[in-house]
Amino acid sequence: MKKLDIIYEDKEILVINKPPHILTIATNKKENNTLYNEVSTYVKKQYPKNKIFIVHRLDKDTSGIILFAKNPQKKISLQNNWSNTKREYLAIVEGKMPKSKDTLKNYLIEDKNLNIYITNNKNKGKLAITSYEVLKENNKYSLLKINIKTGRRNQIRVQLANINHPIVGDKKYNSKTNPYKRLLLHAYLLEYQDKDKLYHFETKYPLEFTKLFR
Repeated sequence: MKKLDIIYEDKEILVINKPPHILTIATNKKENNTLYNEVSTYVKKQYPKNKIFIVHRLDKDTSGIILFAKNPQKKISLQNNWSNTKREYLAIVEGKMPKSKDTLKNYLIEDKNLNIYITNNKNKGKLAITSYEVLKENNKYSLLKINIKTGRRNQIRVQLANINHPIVGDKKYNSKTNPYKRLLLHAYLLEYQDKDKLYHFETKYPLEFTKLFR
């Protein structure tokens, strides 16, 4: 088992800085190389009966903060209040953005092959809201800070590609560049309130996110 990059741990939660190229949890029985399996092995080494519970997910090629619960009650509590959780990402996209700040609102639909598309049919699609702010830019790329108001699968990737600024390395959504052989999307901040305590987790920029702007 690889050494986990643990950001925070207590009796109820475990917060991990997920690397790219690994699934959060298996999508079929043949997949064993998942973050969930690694975290489960870690907690069972502490005590064999320990369990771990998925609260949310990141795409396989997305890196950054993932929070796990250590009991089912905590999982349910976190998921029931997940809409109030602050989640921010860093993304490097192709080209210069048309605006320094903007909010993207689209309806997303999923086909039988699990591909996500934007639809004009509000009755069939699910609303996705993504806000961005440009932090740095050059002639080829823009570094964005992104805040998601909804938690739709692939929403950041789909919505940025829809305005012709796909995330670097995102071949699925028409990126033409991939200098670091990874999707340049990183969940760098997660914050939520639990009773009288504020939980705030933040990671440093991955090295790849600074090299393109030197």
